[in-house]
Amino acid sequence: MAEKKVVVLGMGGTIAGKSVNAADNIGYAAALLDVDNLVASAHGGPLPFAIEMEQVAQLDSKDMSLWALSLLAQRVTYWLSLSDVQGVVVTHGTDTLEETAFFLQQVCSPVKPVVLTCAMRPATALTPDGPQNLRDAFTVVLDTGSSGVVVVCAGRVHAARDVQKSHTYLLDAFTSGDAGCVAYVEEGKLRHVGRWPIAGEDFVANALKRLPLLTRELDAWPSVEIVMNHVGSNGKMVDALVDLGIQGIVVAGTGNGTIHNALENALLRAESKGVVIVRSTRCANGRVLPILGSPFKDSAGLGPVKARIALILRLLSA
Repeated sequence: MAEKKVVVLGMGGTIAGKSVNAADNIGYAAALLDVDNLVASAHGGPLPFAIEMEQVAQLDSKDMSLWALSLLAQRVTYWLSLSDVQGVVVTHGTDTLEETAFFLQQVCSPVKPVVLTCAMRPATALTPDGPQNLRDAFTVVLDTGSSGVVVVCAGRVHAARDVQKSHTYLLDAFTSGDAGCVAYVEEGKLRHVGRWPIAGEDFVANALKRLPLLTRELDAWPSVEIVMNHVGSNGKMVDALVDLGIQGIVVAGTGNGTIHNALENALLRAESKGVVIVRSTRCANGRVLPILGSPFKDSAGLGPVKARIALILRLLSA
């Protein structure tokens, strides 16, 4: 029987970052070390499993693009299709990690585990957190109870649909809000506590079929933007987006997705011209509940950035 293999895909990020001063945890350049160096830093000797590495991209995740998401999804799909691959680990920056995780769950919907991990400190820090996070990711991907796309950071395992970055600099920078995490990594072992992602759940099959084309044709992606509700909101931004040919708008509303009257009128004008509107909330916790008579569809529990990804995929698969 062939030895099971773990594939590590490098995307850049702080985990691959370097600083001139080892005591500087914020003044660094991201995405400098390749995935081979990251794996080498995460163990002191031979790994107890086969491993293969691929540098898919080398990005500061604040600069993550839909093109890069599409390419990553294709590489994840390819590696998971191989019978000897146990699962995939992706090293990624923290800034847009939640969007990448959600995208991969939607378009790949894997049975095998896809584990995204990261770091809040660069690799050159006095006490870098990347090596331990990567070791924890190996623990998760090798556990027989793991499935779907999850994020591992600071010993916590978060489902792709629920995870969000909640702090600017703490090592434990991610939360799953009301849902809670799905597991903890404790001294090289996994303790399951919650519901893991289910293969086929919210799978966007038509979008996956179009991804190879979209890595070449950037203009083919549906245009979707986020507009926030706030004191003094008006419709100028919405009107400008309509003039630019926007196809969808996610509203980061206040409270339960409430929207200023002036902004709502502009959104209604946009909707009358064929723009798809989705109502979300700028609140960090909780979810938008359906409101009887609301002119706009709610985000089904998604925050604004994931609601945007969902709407892009919805338009893409139409």
